[in-house]
Amino acid sequence: MRDYVSLILEAEGDYEVHEVGNGFDALRALPRDLFGLIVTDINMPDVSGIELTRFVRQTPRHANTPLIVISSEASVVDKDRAMAAGASAFVAKPFTAPEFLEAIRRAVTTPRPDLGEAPGDGGAEGGDGT
Repeated sequence: MRDYVSLILEAEGDYEVHEVGNGFDALRALPRDLFGLIVTDINMPDVSGIELTRFVRQTPRHANTPLIVISSEASVVDKDRAMAAGASAFVAKPFTAPEFLEAIRRAVTTPRPDLGEAPGDGGAEGGDGT
């Protein structure tokens, strides 16, 4: 899935993709750079996508960064958990490239009311390696 997400973003041409292999590596990467988009999976080794999302939202540097949670766990409960943690969008697997790009477009152009200012743009960071 990480390769598929990277391929979609790179093919679009507007994103510089920085991949990490798991949630712990994502936590380590966050202080080193400013990302315009973060993509994470709910199910990851070490740190879940929900835990990563909460951490991102509590970090001033990335608090307003658009963040997309992807998951094969597509229940309403999982979507609600992701959104409550601070996700900008939730995308259920499997998804098509146009579906994913539409989720990105919504995430970067629509501010979450609980996050304040509008999201930024730029590179992509993924907690599942994208």
